[in-house]
Amino acid sequence: MVVILEKNAAPEQIENVVKHLEGFGFQIHKSTGAERTILGAIGVKPNFDIRNISILDGVEEVYRVTTPFKLASRSFQEKNTLIKIKDVEIGGNQVMMIAGPCSIESEEQIFKLAEIVAKSGAKILRGGAFKPRTSPYSFQGLGEEGLKLMRAAADKFNLLVISEVMQISHIELMEPYIDIFQIGARNMQNFALLKEIGNIRKPVMLKRGIASTIEEWLMSAEYILSGGNKEIFLCERGIRTFENYTRNTFDLSAIPVVHKKSHLPVIADPSHATGLRDQVPPMARAAVAAGADGLMIEIHDDPEKALSDGPQALLPDTFIKLVTELRLIAQAIGRTL
Repeated sequence: MVVILEKNAAPEQIENVVKHLEGFGFQIHKSTGAERTILGAIGVKPNFDIRNISILDGVEEVYRVTTPFKLASRSFQEKNTLIKIKDVEIGGNQVMMIAGPCSIESEEQIFKLAEIVAKSGAKILRGGAFKPRTSPYSFQGLGEEGLKLMRAAADKFNLLVISEVMQISHIELMEPYIDIFQIGARNMQNFALLKEIGNIRKPVMLKRGIASTIEEWLMSAEYILSGGNKEIFLCERGIRTFENYTRNTFDLSAIPVVHKKSHLPVIADPSHATGLRDQVPPMARAAVAAGADGLMIEIHDDPEKALSDGPQALLPDTFIKLVTELRLIAQAIGRTL
């Protein structure tokens, strides 16, 4: 249920409405704008009469939210969520670029690639320290040592850091080194992990599950939002279908659908979506044209020797050229990059 308060409702009126809702057993989430406050009342109350709230002083409108994702829906928050980290904004007019290797492999590698990321104008360095691999015999990452190397490289070139958290025990370990937690596709419905991340006050990027519907994706975001962490952005990275010419099927239509249904920013990962480097640039261009709020792209200076996902990593020169092309597309649709 959503309760829209009158413009410039007095604080005591808002508090009175909150007390009434809590008295009926609802969990309350408050969204405060420049002129008005919106309350999200979460809980299943089949016989509840919304007139009990609509008659209260300061209340302009009350209505039920029919979508299962309440806090993530535009019914609860019409204005786009804008995530600010230092001088970086995610969800605004600028298309945000995230780039780096699939895995942190060495000090030399991550510093070299961080310099390329900064040279391109991208603001966020990606890299895996703990790698969820299909095979238990594949490279699993450098762990905390990798996080230390990536943090040092990012600090040298004035970049933010994003890295994937795979389990609850890693949260506390990773927090000092990163600026954004990534929830990978395999963990999109790891609800215990989502609940813990909901208690953290640090931005989170939630990737779409490998065979998840958009509703399931947004419901996973709801777990994080319901814990109080409102700084979430989504990442479309392709879904598994019957097609086998690409690693996954890149669901570009998810970008405008999510923008219509939710206030959360949504970015795209054409590297994991396609799995082949020659397909990454055209899909990256298409994603910007479709309205993506950002891109996550894998790069590597020697992909033939990469310890993970070498076939989908762009060479530095190709990446720099792609960013130049993306700026033109962003400009054509009234955005910047």
